[in-house]
Amino acid sequence: MSEITGAQIRAARALLRWSADELAKSAVIGLSTIRRAEAEDGVPSLTSANLKLIRLALEAAGIEFIPENGSGVGVRFKKQARDG
Repeated sequence: MSEITGAQIRAARALLRWSADELAKSAVIGLSTIRRAEAEDGVPSLTSANLKLIRLALEAAGIEFIPENGSGVGVRFKKQARDG
């Protein structure tokens, strides 16, 4: 599992239309931790446990993190499995 950046966290939250408080509640961490994570564009200086909780909460809500691929990191909605 690669580390995510503050910019990815902000972008994922925007895609979901979540407030920082909603993400904090979903990740079961403090609002100040979310704000601290989003204040940095690169990998936030959080504990790896808190960063993992943020990532898992966003992934559970349907976000997929795109790793560095030559044009930068990103986020998108997970592709939904099609019936049939």
